[in-house]
Amino acid sequence: MVTGLSGAGKTTALKALEDMGWEAVDNLPLALLDGLLHAGGGIRRPLALGIDVRTRDFDVDAIKRVMAALRDEDHVDANLVFLDSDTEVLMRRFTETRRRHPLAVDLPLLDGIQLERQMLKPLRDVADVVMDTTRRPPRELRADLETKFALAASPGMTVCVTSFGFRDGLPRDADLVFDARFLRNPHYVPDLKPFTGVDARVAAYVEADPDWPGFFDGITRLVAPLLPRYEAEGKSYLTIAVGCTGGKHRSVFTVERLARWLRDRDVPVTVRHRDVDPQALPPGRDMRESP
Repeated sequence: MVTGLSGAGKTTALKALEDMGWEAVDNLPLALLDGLLHAGGGIRRPLALGIDVRTRDFDVDAIKRVMAALRDEDHVDANLVFLDSDTEVLMRRFTETRRRHPLAVDLPLLDGIQLERQMLKPLRDVADVVMDTTRRPPRELRADLETKFALAASPGMTVCVTSFGFRDGLPRDADLVFDARFLRNPHYVPDLKPFTGVDARVAAYVEADPDWPGFFDGITRLVAPLLPRYEAEGKSYLTIAVGCTGGKHRSVFTVERLARWLRDRDVPVTVRHRDVDPQALPPGRDMRESP
């Protein structure tokens, strides 16, 4: 079940799930939900339901009861996905698209967003997955959903390693954060400044820092014993973030090396360079890379 704040990306999420082979149904009246789930012998294929405040008979308590009942059924794996975003970003999205917020018919836009956030907080609190789309373009949202809900079996826990710049804030979904700002900075080398951490010249420069071996060894020594413990605890997705000042050189290089280290140990891994312009990456490389 996919829900969340209006403008946070529910339509994009449902389309992405549908492209992955899920049967997507949006804004089904709650009165018809039980019939859809149990008619004709029950759910026969993976089902993605979009529910929000526009849904007829929308009721937070009713949705919580439905999810609780589904989780009690042995043959059903039910997940509640909540899409969230900052208020300022939601206001900008509604302003740019010129669409009316469903709760702001007779209210200012800000009041409608705040009212919806308050209404949906109980669902956010019990959601299995909360995805903040404040800094996630549709492409990244689709990629993250594919990581979590692709129908093809994915062994073990999936790890996402992401680079970022501290000046733009920490990634909101980060579980572990490492700071690479003490390493020598290619930004101050004119011949290296235009490139990113995936470039061999930048990589060689950072790797030549006397502190690099100890830094990377420290990361791997910490991460290695944590992976099986997180997995044993039932965690399906782990996000490891590495930051530097701008998110283009030292953190990118470190993330690339960490991803290689994980793949060498057969850990399913995806890579995201949050603050790198895709055009600055080598041809054929994207913001996200599968193993």
